[in-house]
Amino acid sequence: MRYVYMLQSEEGEGQRYIGVTSDLKKRIADHNSGKSAHTSKYAPWKLITYIAFSDGGKAETFERYLKSGSGHAFAKKRLW
Repeated sequence: MRYVYMLQSEEGEGQRYIGVTSDLKKRIADHNSGKSAHTSKYAPWKLITYIAFSDGGKAETFERYLKSGSGHAFAKKRLW
């Protein structure tokens, strides 16, 4: 399984992150322990939404979509 996940910083107001992983628990722990350069300064993070895909290609395509302009609008309206 591949997971597209959405995190929100508990400290940094308005800071959000979208990613994809095959090990959701480990990846969130990595974000919260500072192992990700993109998210370390806004830790701790809380999981807002995740979606599981059996097809890794579809998961990566959906992640890229959520990071696009129309994907941001969709996520803001439906997922955050």
